[in-house]
Amino acid sequence: METASNRFSFVRGLSLSDYLSMANGLGGAGAVLAALGYLADGRFAWLALALALYPLCLLMDFFDGRIARATGKASALGPDLDSLADVVSFGVAPAAIGFAVGLRGGWDVLAMLFLVACAIGRLARYNVTSASLSDESGKVRYFEGIPVSGSLLAVGAVAAAALTGHTGAHLPLGAHHLGPFVLHPLALVYVAVGCGMVSKRLHVPKL
Repeated sequence: METASNRFSFVRGLSLSDYLSMANGLGGAGAVLAALGYLADGRFAWLALALALYPLCLLMDFFDGRIARATGKASALGPDLDSLADVVSFGVAPAAIGFAVGLRGGWDVLAMLFLVACAIGRLARYNVTSASLSDESGKVRYFEGIPVSGSLLAVGAVAAAALTGHTGAHLPLGAHHLGPFVLHPLALVYVAVGCGMVSKRLHVPKL
């Protein structure tokens, strides 16, 4: 039975860093909706908006933890808010952007879903291992595997294609029929990034 003493006030219980995490997640959701807008009417402005929101999410993700440490104020929801926002912004949004740009073959979709799955697993692993990876000040010394923001590599690849007019049937490296599905080699960037996320041997220093 929830009592007044243990009831969590959502608005008053959030810190500035939590609001930045929320902004990160909303930016990622906005990028997904913008990608859908591009699919709906083909106006490049929608795709440009989706691509522009991604670096804004990176900024929010960069500053939320640093502000929490600098102010010494973090709510109990902070770690979960950060992880959930990151799944949307750095897992789902990159997949939606890739699909909108033209990665719509069966193998392409599987590659992008693989990235999303790796992002979810990567964040879950971080949540349960961060304490053991922290130094005396409580700061995590390094990431096991590349952080989920490493999806920037995949988004950067499809953004370069889109900004040079290579979308849809004109994607770089073409399309190839492999068994029952079509593969655009560009989609393999998503696979490579996903593998990097779940790697245990790859240690990336945390700035």
